[in-house]
Amino acid sequence: MSSVEVRTERPEPTTSLIPTLPGTHYTDPAVFELEQQRIFQRRWFASARSSDLPAAGDFRNVEVGGESVLIVRGRDGALRAFLNVCRHRGARLCVAGSGTVRRNLQCPYHAWTYGLDGSLVAAPNLASMADVDRKEYGLIDVALQEWLGTVWVCLADEPPSFAETVQGAVAARLGGTDVIDGWDIDTLAVGKRITYDVKANWKLIVENFMECYHCATIHPELTEVLPEFAEGYAAQYFVGHGAEFGEEISGFTVDGSAGFGTLSGVDGSHDRRYYAITVNPQVFVNLVPDHVIFHRMYPLAVDRTVVECDWLYPQEVLDSGADLTRSVDLFHRVNLQDFDACERCQPAMSSRAYAAGGVLVPSEHHIGEFRDWVVTAIAD
Repeated sequence: MSSVEVRTERPEPTTSLIPTLPGTHYTDPAVFELEQQRIFQRRWFASARSSDLPAAGDFRNVEVGGESVLIVRGRDGALRAFLNVCRHRGARLCVAGSGTVRRNLQCPYHAWTYGLDGSLVAAPNLASMADVDRKEYGLIDVALQEWLGTVWVCLADEPPSFAETVQGAVAARLGGTDVIDGWDIDTLAVGKRITYDVKANWKLIVENFMECYHCATIHPELTEVLPEFAEGYAAQYFVGHGAEFGEEISGFTVDGSAGFGTLSGVDGSHDRRYYAITVNPQVFVNLVPDHVIFHRMYPLAVDRTVVECDWLYPQEVLDSGADLTRSVDLFHRVNLQDFDACERCQPAMSSRAYAAGGVLVPSEHHIGEFRDWVVTAIAD
């Protein structure tokens, strides 16, 4: 394994430019492995939408921090998460990304069988092995929380406070603990899901999402709807601030045409505004008056990140058969433009021109805070 350079102190800028991470932090597999162990295995990770598992026996298999995690809906209606590893010889119980089992989870190798609660219920010749503790040899539990209609899991033996790290991040961005409640995200339904396979390091995607210095260059549709973004300051630069729609803009759509009204809980101070939230390490939440756009990132390699993006609407909008095209297309274009930019940067991270890193301008100062968060986390 190659050596890893970790910056532990934030340099004091002598000019308006602020240093970034060095290029190796985006290309070195050893750094990525540290991030898997010390960030993704220790933090709360948004793994799925709760509605992806509506019935007993529904499961979803998600890679978190290099581990395969199996999320299952039990017969009691509760969601549980386990390491996707048979306790006998280590075979994966489920290799499909998602599906449904009729009654139990059965290993396809030697037929060790587990209940939907993770308990060992059967195995060939198990009755003749009276000394085997079925509870001890059940599946390994993974901590799970549901919030914002999302399943969050944490691999840590002692997970960090969900209220402080996840809910606290949202509250800090919006300027209040209950502001997010106005969108009632738990009740919204997936109107569209698009999965993007991005050939770039996960940190490049986070850094791109956090700033808008690039918006005037690559996001013509977005800056038409949100004119202030053309000035280079992202909504996340200001606590509690939402970028305001242009005067001639009716809705958050690709052509500025009307959307689907305003969600019932969104008050006048949040109407006709866009709010962007980053929840470290892998969630982006985008709030607009009539829907929510929710990104979940799955870092799979130092230079590969899968991004699953849900467009969420009230169920009555979907039941009406409304055409979502103009609504979805705006941020789909933004995603494609952003991911193209990230893929353009990834090859240059290994260039000697970027060995010491690049720089951030003042409007990107919050990326410097993210940089420090990453460095602190992997320095342990």
